[in-house]
Amino acid sequence: MRLLLDTHIFLWYIANDKRLAPAWSQTIRDLDNEVYLSVVSLWEAIIKYGTGKLPLPEVPQTYIPRLRAYHQIFSLSVEEVDVAQVAALPLLHNDPFDRLLIGQAIQHGLTLVTVDAAIRTYPMVSVL
Repeated sequence: MRLLLDTHIFLWYIANDKRLAPAWSQTIRDLDNEVYLSVVSLWEAIIKYGTGKLPLPEVPQTYIPRLRAYHQIFSLSVEEVDVAQVAALPLLHNDPFDRLLIGQAIQHGLTLVTVDAAIRTYPMVSVL
């Protein structure tokens, strides 16, 4: 399975947060799966950290890449085709970070791992 982690899922995973279902944690750990974290999530974390909405033990620009690599999660860059995919999405969700993650999941054939109910309203994206 090819997975794209929503920002909150990644943060819950690295913190061993109880909000992350044990089955999802196991799926992320399963080395047979390709697991990605988009640079969009790093961008989102930097913005939220800077506004005080996201407490982290260190600055996100070093913390997130270090833990992403430690957990053997691949980085997913943003390409023009990913951004163009967003233009084709219906306006069911207003969060620009999530809309870009949806576009990336569609463009790259990834299953988006999220608990965000608004993302689940997009029938064209595979969601776990």
